[in-house]
Amino acid sequence: MSRSDVEPGNDRRIPPREARATLLRRNHGFFLYLRGGRRMARRSHLTEIGCIACDELAELGAGDREGWLDDPSLLAALHSYSLAVASAARPLVLVLGWDPDRRSPSSPRHPVKIHPSLSPSDGRITALEWLPFGDLLALALGTSSGLLLVYSVGGDLIHKQFVHPGRVLRLRFRETESKGGFAQDSVSEELCVVLPGVVARFDGTDIQSLLRRWLQEAGSRMWENSRHKLESEDEISYGNIPFQLWNVGKFGNCSDAAITGVKPPPLLELQSSQRYYGAVTVGDNSVISAYRLSEDRSRSLVGTILSKVVPVTFSTIASFSKLIWRSEQSATRKSHPTSQPFAKASPLTCLKDPPRKGEKLTLSPSGTLAAITDSLGRILLLDTQALVVVRLWKGYRDASCLFVEMLVNRDKASSSSRCYEYTKSDYCLCLAIHAPRKEIIEIWKMRTGPRLLTIQCPKGSKILQPSTRFVSSSQTPYIPLEVFILNGDSGQLSVLNRCVV
Repeated sequence: MSRSDVEPGNDRRIPPREARATLLRRNHGFFLYLRGGRRMARRSHLTEIGCIACDELAELGAGDREGWLDDPSLLAALHSYSLAVASAARPLVLVLGWDPDRRSPSSPRHPVKIHPSLSPSDGRITALEWLPFGDLLALALGTSSGLLLVYSVGGDLIHKQFVHPGRVLRLRFRETESKGGFAQDSVSEELCVVLPGVVARFDGTDIQSLLRRWLQEAGSRMWENSRHKLESEDEISYGNIPFQLWNVGKFGNCSDAAITGVKPPPLLELQSSQRYYGAVTVGDNSVISAYRLSEDRSRSLVGTILSKVVPVTFSTIASFSKLIWRSEQSATRKSHPTSQPFAKASPLTCLKDPPRKGEKLTLSPSGTLAAITDSLGRILLLDTQALVVVRLWKGYRDASCLFVEMLVNRDKASSSSRCYEYTKSDYCLCLAIHAPRKEIIEIWKMRTGPRLLTIQCPKGSKILQPSTRFVSSSQTPYIPLEVFILNGDSGQLSVLNRCVV
């Protein structure tokens, strides 16, 4: 009998047929395979791509306790080779990066610290998101007083704008691809700002033009003086970025919301040049609410009241106060920025199921599906076009969901041709569910498919996804949607492998 037929660490001889079989046993906490007398490591579903561990993370609470990344006051946003981590308790944002070309990705690049100059009236940092536009990259911050701040990667303040009174709950940047004429595809970007009962939409072209103007001014010496003036006097150097604002609080304030895309106009309505958008909200009073958003402000009754009645009322009160108090200091004091009038938001449907409350919402790449988590540990899969719940999961308390594209049973194609390039049709849309109480990540096939994977993840882990995946053209291979796992205790950042056998 050969040497390979003897199990290491045991004098018991193994029959040849048993040695050729695949055996699974546990040795010192690791799973090992025995095939043909040789032990092989279990196939891992994660690939390590970098490490963000550094001394600067201690300022955000790293190392104080196990699972420090689970703190709800900590915000994280991922981009290609860059990770931004912010704390709502202190005005600090860390931009961490790593070099993908290094053989050992254990050492990150030097982190960049951003200290937003926030006054007590500006509030605290409550939302964080990257703004990628090809070669242009910026970081957007939202505050508890309704401010939108835009910073460069180097930490320079680019823009500061008031959106609406209230706490900014979510900043959601999306890159959508639509079919045009003559088989031409068009790509558009948008930034959605979510506040309690309010949704705002910024067009990506307006934000991109602002960033390009800032780059032109950054080369001149006068930019340093204007930047310090902007931070000290709390003014806006390029004016306000135009945006649309809608009131989606008919069924109560929302905890999260998203604009699902362009929606057809309602029936029996005259066709116009105005576009309509679909929006889905989740909140305490209603688990799911859907709206049709119009760009036309003249059709909104609330917008008419705010644009006509409110200014007259404030001017009347101001004139009476001047007559009574005769105060000159009140005239020189800076006035609080006023809110923009609302456009029309028509409610489409609402799902109320007390005491269940909607918590978080995640959109699919096309915006046709939405995964919604609630306070009862359930996950609802919503068809945003038909406004119907098509699937339901139970038993996932405090879960987080992200859509991912996987290769299912594609080993034959890769083995037949080494240079095989996968197309969009080769990938299958799946849903990654992170259950922190179970310390697992599950991958489910959409819409009615089975569970494909169950991955163990340590305590204090967080699943992340870039705000854009750089929609590929016909000359470049298709880039699928990926999910990244960040281990807060070790600082390791890994990506979920695309192939599922």
